[in-house]
Amino acid sequence: VQLQASGGGLVQAGGSLKLSCVNIEGSFGRSALGWFRQAPGKEREIVAAIGWNLLSSYYADSVKGRFTISRDMAKNTIYLHMNSLKPEDTAVYYCAAGPDSRKYKLRESEYDYWGQGTQVTVSS
Repeated sequence: VQLQASGGGLVQAGGSLKLSCVNIEGSFGRSALGWFRQAPGKEREIVAAIGWNLLSSYYADSVKGRFTISRDMAKNTIYLHMNSLKPEDTAVYYCAAGPDSRKYKLRESEYDYWGQGTQVTVSS
């Protein structure tokens, strides 16, 4: 597994962005998948996560109703659709792949592979 994240950028508050994370080595298989973020001076935190069959999903309270995690198996890609962005969403966003699991994983230590991070900046 080798993850490559993209799609970050500068957007005004209220705007939208779609982050992508492709496994350039091929399929995610049955991996649990997630998106984390790290704002300046803060610890990295979970944003959204899914189990491999997409029936199990988790969203942090701060993004619930605004962000959606999805997966395109044919393209070996996961997405984070971000709407109604706020300045407090500014952070470096990381995608991650973990072990085979139907249930989402919440802790960094549960993930084995990480993308390089993509910067999202939301201006007020």
